[in-house]
Amino acid sequence: MTSTDVVDFATDVIQSSERDLAADLPDWEIEGSPQHKTELRFQGADGNLIAGTWTSTPGKWRAFGGKDEFCQIVSGHCRLIDDNGVAKDFKAGDSFMIPNGFSGYWEVIETTTKQFVILNHD
Repeated sequence: MTSTDVVDFATDVIQSSERDLAADLPDWEIEGSPQHKTELRFQGADGNLIAGTWTSTPGKWRAFGGKDEFCQIVSGHCRLIDDNGVAKDFKAGDSFMIPNGFSGYWEVIETTTKQFVILNHD
């Protein structure tokens, strides 16, 4: 696959990784013991633009910053909670944008799979 090939999210995977949030990033975890699986499907030439598929088991953790992220929920139920306590729930078929500067939490209520596009600012 070259950087100009159309990326098929059903079949194209350039890297796959799994993370035990409690073990790998204990300072980020708040509740549960979420397991994350990420399949990277696209990475721009400078590495700052990425796209892929992500799955998480239930749990709650501090949201990562330094990026703009577009998400479309494929399955499951999750919630984003900002630092003021405002919560927004998302289920299969929902799409949303998390802007750089968002401060709050991810909470996965039931195992969730999303497709994402991220522009990193770090």
